[in-house]
Amino acid sequence: MGILFKCLVYNNITDIHIMLRVKSSTITCSMCNKSQTVTDLESGEVICSSCGLVISEKIQETRPEWRAFNNAEVKDRSRTGIPTSLARHDMGLATVIGRTDKDASGRKIDAAMRSTMDRLRIWDLRTQAHSSTDRNLKKAFEQLDILKGKVGLSDAIIEKSAYIYRKAQERGFIRGRSIPAVLAAVVYIACREMGISRTLNDIAIASNIRRTELSRTYRILVLELDIKVPMVDLMKCIVRVANKATITEKTKYRAMNTMKVVTQNGISAGKDPMGLAASILYLSCLNTGEHKTQLDISSAAGVTEVTVRNRFKDLKSRLDLSKMHLSQLDN
Repeated sequence: MGILFKCLVYNNITDIHIMLRVKSSTITCSMCNKSQTVTDLESGEVICSSCGLVISEKIQETRPEWRAFNNAEVKDRSRTGIPTSLARHDMGLATVIGRTDKDASGRKIDAAMRSTMDRLRIWDLRTQAHSSTDRNLKKAFEQLDILKGKVGLSDAIIEKSAYIYRKAQERGFIRGRSIPAVLAAVVYIACREMGISRTLNDIAIASNIRRTELSRTYRILVLELDIKVPMVDLMKCIVRVANKATITEKTKYRAMNTMKVVTQNGISAGKDPMGLAASILYLSCLNTGEHKTQLDISSAAGVTEVTVRNRFKDLKSRLDLSKMHLSQLDN
């Protein structure tokens, strides 16, 4: 009678969607000697589906707490939460109290408990950023997420930028300086270290700060943190300007060969990469017969026509002094 009562109680108080039928040969009922069992996921009890005997109590459930009805849902769902990230002020380790008015069982909570949860949610948000350091990181990384979409940065660049920003904050570099300027300088350093073709003008326009302020903050940050910033890849500058100016592949290939010759002879030392790339592309257009004006190429490179003209004159004279024949550039 006790076993029958237990089975009836389970049939009344337990929803059918939380009952999972387990066919296992290792678990056998001692009463009816059958191996068909049902596991209650809420109480953690294993029950015989034939006679209702509770075989095991308070088992440790190692399976996921969610349900899946097909293979697609199994792949989409996971037990873990969001991954840890340096681009979050708490590194993604803090929990968030949901805003739903239902408990874990799906039942609607009463007004008193909802008011309590609202107060807990407010204090939870306050405790996550209780210090000035946490507040600074939270504000900076919110702007970093906005800058990510404007400039088109990858997750690796964002993680590298967050690491450099945290390093600068530990050194006390952030105090007395604006967060957007430091953040833009950090992003530019990360792009240089990762080999991403982004100029100071691109980041200055996206972050809505002056280029002079960005360049000054960048120089000071490099000196303070002793960062060894690699040189700009001149070939990527050639490709970027050529793509913006819609230059043909033949002229682009000619410009790359010219850039190799210029680099080998030390002519590129101390020159602006984008200005040098624009002048070499203009020279290559003249050699291949492609019609591109100085205005077209300078606009694509983000420099003035005077810069292209001066670099072109200097480049032409230096190449003539080096006695370089144009046939060398075709090899």
